[in-house]
Amino acid sequence: MILGITGGLGCGKSTAVKVFAEMGYRQIDSDRLVREQILTQPTVIESIRARFGDEAVTPDGAVNRIHLASVVFDDEGALRWLEALTHPLVFAEWRAQLATAPDARWIIEVPLLFEKQLENWFDFTVCVTCAPASQLTRLEQRGLSRALAAQRISKQLPLARKIELSDLVLLNDGSPDFLHKQIDLLVGALTVAR
Repeated sequence: MILGITGGLGCGKSTAVKVFAEMGYRQIDSDRLVREQILTQPTVIESIRARFGDEAVTPDGAVNRIHLASVVFDDEGALRWLEALTHPLVFAEWRAQLATAPDARWIIEVPLLFEKQLENWFDFTVCVTCAPASQLTRLEQRGLSRALAAQRISKQLPLARKIELSDLVLLNDGSPDFLHKQIDLLVGALTVAR
């Protein structure tokens, strides 16, 4: 069984994935995959340098993710170019990891699951949601200004639409224990359905 988990920026997707992992699910964090495996490939780094200039690469040869983010979140064409470069590599890595344990229970964290029409990858889609005020507070606690948080949120589908499109929804406005209980119930139901 493969679950795709999505939700708004700062709603608690990663927290929910950790709980699923504690319950025996193998996990893939798509953002981490991009950071640690895709953006570190020499051919990807050189493509980014060629497209965005030397400022997009640090003196030690790594992708300058802060600079790159500031460029692509302001330029839709640049964002589409970067996605066209990185997404096929992400999907290839998903396939490779899933092939290592095809009968296992998997959870894949995909912030842009619906935006990129990736529903067919998954047996079920799960959306983690919280109130907008909680979302902004969490993002500020991560060091994002309200303006930058709002800009990044605007690049995603509205949370209400993600909820409509998802098979299952987790509410993350309460305590960590409340989220854990929801996931426990969900995993129990999915185990019975399997």
